[in-house]
Amino acid sequence: MKQNKFISIYTELQEKIENGTYVPDTKLPSEHELTELYSTSRETARKALNLLAQNGYIQKVKGKGSIVLDVGKFNFPVSGLVSFKELANKMGKEVSTEVHEVVLIDPDSFLRRQLNIQSDEKVWKVVRTREIEGERIILDQDFFLESIVPTLTQEICERSIYEYLEGELQLPISFAKKEITVERASETDKMRLDLKDYEQLVLVKNFVYLEDARLFQYTESRHRLDKFRFVDFARRSHS
Repeated sequence: MKQNKFISIYTELQEKIENGTYVPDTKLPSEHELTELYSTSRETARKALNLLAQNGYIQKVKGKGSIVLDVGKFNFPVSGLVSFKELANKMGKEVSTEVHEVVLIDPDSFLRRQLNIQSDEKVWKVVRTREIEGERIILDQDFFLESIVPTLTQEICERSIYEYLEGELQLPISFAKKEITVERASETDKMRLDLKDYEQLVLVKNFVYLEDARLFQYTESRHRLDKFRFVDFARRSHS
């Protein structure tokens, strides 16, 4: 039991962060205070704090202590290229996808520019709402070139398009260019998302390429403002 005491301390502090006893941007008790509070060793208290930091509940700041992070927001990797299913698995939250539309269309002038279409080519249009823990907080519109993705079904779009593209079609998806802006919510956004009182949302545009540098997908992903933090890792280069 003594070996697992840091787990019980971690669990109690985790619950207090999640239920708002410790609010974002405030300090947790120090290692010394935790040793007295839980009648334990400094090493045990340190292990509990380290685990909280590893799982995204606190940020340990030199000279300031352990600062509580906003766990109501989900980390969205800016530089990564991940599917919603992969993101959901990492979050460990209750999620679901509602597919509104899967249709083959003739692209308008806007889509032709986004996908760099030069010939008479049709495009798959897929519209999906992403629900996390009972709230509809992401609205995705995906467009795929039919010449590269010849078939899409409702079932594939409910499960995971990338799983289908990479697994069954063996498409080597390689990289994406992303644009992130804040936009005013449209009437469609308000109808299909639980926006509460938010009049704006975060719009992420993705231009996705294969290994041979062919652009095959354009996506507009609309996120509720209060539910996501967009994270990246940057390294300074020295010339």
